[in-house]
Amino acid sequence: MTPDTQWPRWEVFKQDAPGKPYQAVGSVHAGDPEHALLTARNVFVRRPSAVSLWAVRAADILTATPEELAAQPAVLDTPGEAGTYHLGLKRTHKRSMTFVDLVGTVEASGPGDALRQAREQHPEALAWLVFPEPAVVRTREDPGTLESWFAPARDKTYKQQQYYGVIGRHIGELKREGLIPGRPKEGAQP
Repeated sequence: MTPDTQWPRWEVFKQDAPGKPYQAVGSVHAGDPEHALLTARNVFVRRPSAVSLWAVRAADILTATPEELAAQPAVLDTPGEAGTYHLGLKRTHKRSMTFVDLVGTVEASGPGDALRQAREQHPEALAWLVFPEPAVVRTREDPGTLESWFAPARDKTYKQQQYYGVIGRHIGELKREGLIPGRPKEGAQP
């Protein structure tokens, strides 16, 4: 068996504007907390706006769906440190790019207790996610960090994939005219 050589996976949470909830935007692999934040910035803050990033090692996060809890209720007994836990919810299937919105915190005896509280407070959720406050690695909130980390992306235009169809049109025209190598023009002599 080949040993696992990948760096740990970190889940990334982005806040688009002050007062907006943090949202899960994806994951990165990184060797340490600072590396996780830098990689998250490079991957998730290139075009869309952001004012803050959090990274949490995937190993520090406990998630469950109602179906998983029905099949394995012992998840609610997952032991861990007592303290403040962040709660996240997935409420709809419509938001394909965001797994979860962070909705608050609870004081819990461990991750299983935090998950139990999340389920009690939000029984309608499609999935719950909890992690302890000490597991969060954050960007600093000082003006210098905000300017250097997030301002460069503020003025860049974010374009949807549909705006990049120009190359495909040119290729199609070249094919029709027989100008693509290996594609003779219809009716042309070989």
